Amino acid sequence: MTSWLLGTGIMLIHVLGIVSAIMALMSSRTSQGAVAWIISLLTFPYVALPAYWFFGRPRFYGYVSARGARDNVLRRVLARYRNNVKPHVALPKNADIQAVEQLAMMPLTKGNSAELLIDGKATFESLFAGIDNAQHYLLLQFFIVRDDELGRRLQRHLIRAAQRGVRVYFLYDEVGSRNLSQGYFKDLTKEGVEAKAFRSSRGFKHRFQLNFRNHRKIMVTDGKKGWIGGFNVGVEYLGKDPRHGAWRDTHLALQGPSVLGLQEAFWEDWHWATNEVITLNWHAEIHPQEDHQVVIVPSGPADKQDTASLLIQQLIHSANERLWVTSPYFVPDQGVQDALRLAAMRGLDVRVMIPERPDHLLVFLSAFSFLPDMLRAGVKIYRYLPGFLHQKVILIDNEAATVGTINLDNRSFRLNFEITAFIPSPSFAAQVSAMLEEDFAHCRRVTMDEINQRPMWKKVISRAAYLTAPIQ
Repeated sequence: MTSWLLGTGIMLIHVLGIVSAIMALMSSRTSQGAVAWIISLLTFPYVALPAYWFFGRPRFYGYVSARGARDNVLRRVLARYRNNVKPHVALPKNADIQAVEQLAMMPLTKGNSAELLIDGKATFESLFAGIDNAQHYLLLQFFIVRDDELGRRLQRHLIRAAQRGVRVYFLYDEVGSRNLSQGYFKDLTKEGVEAKAFRSSRGFKHRFQLNFRNHRKIMVTDGKKGWIGGFNVGVEYLGKDPRHGAWRDTHLALQGPSVLGLQEAFWEDWHWATNEVITLNWHAEIHPQEDHQVVIVPSGPADKQDTASLLIQQLIHSANERLWVTSPYFVPDQGVQDALRLAAMRGLDVRVMIPERPDHLLVFLSAFSFLPDMLRAGVKIYRYLPGFLHQKVILIDNEAATVGTINLDNRSFRLNFEITAFIPSPSFAAQVSAMLEEDFAHCRRVTMDEINQRPMWKKVISRAAYLTAPIQ
């Protein structure tokens, strides 16, 4: 009897492995990912089967259904909001901007201000001042929140806002903030702060969807001012963690109609997390002193196409003179790799800035497997020396720049919810250029000799690490 049960169990595992391999074949969003899963599921299903159901799902179907036909209230409110924005839509537009709008499913708006916030001190001073100045409501969303010195400062500012009558909605990711104690949130909620987790695993049907994470960092006050960028909440983001050292990051403060794009992204995420439709201000206001054009580009695993990867490819193809990219995690898919190499072959000044210090070992090792092709094509690779580089910024010619949360890796391209501000403004691009020139002055350039002289065992490990890129 025991041997019969054991044999039946083994056969069932292999049958489920075959079924899951077929699912991977039909649904994986990259051929590399499909091949990796199929081979694993067919040859060693005992380990690969649970891994696939936790990490191999290609789309966040729960979020897709939450935006589906049953959510008529969301669509009616969005229709009114889009009508309010129409007077502030920027015209005329070239084909490159139209492509970004199509990816974003949001309009390019005019009459915005855009303030670069460089590093932690400037960013958190701006964020805390924004919280203190909120009058009606505050929307706040982070991937990582820690119960440390900085996290408690944030907690105190949110509590004071709630105590003076501001509606405070605080969203955090269940995976990124998994180490945060329940006591932290109890202290918030007892003072009136609405603090909720973005749980991709919410509900029995979606219990295996732990691989989808909400990596967005958004703050909006009263629908009038918004913040977006690379910063989470923890003392390491202020450079106070000895393991990481100095922390180099960039955030962005926006005012004007573009803030409603940030608000819309938060509003949909909050609806997924809570099933609540919160009442917000959807009346766009222009900023009288500045006139930057901005389009907000949300992306994620609920999209019908790979929005983040296509956005990066579009930005690369639109460049004519230079393309400067900074990313802490650099394992781009084949389409982005090809676009970068072609841009360099066209004679563009293509630079990629990545950290010298590894934060994620697999990602760090993976890069060595394709860097030789990049270097041979003329792409210049720089490693940032003073500390950990975490900013996600792209400069296109002297014409446009982006600041947001997208890393150049598969997780940001296909598994995470991300958000980016695209700003086709020469004056803003000049500010970003000056910022990045200062950063490049603190980098060393990677050479082909450095890559070739690595011992064989390191080359083998790097290639093996690269094979895991679809789930990193």
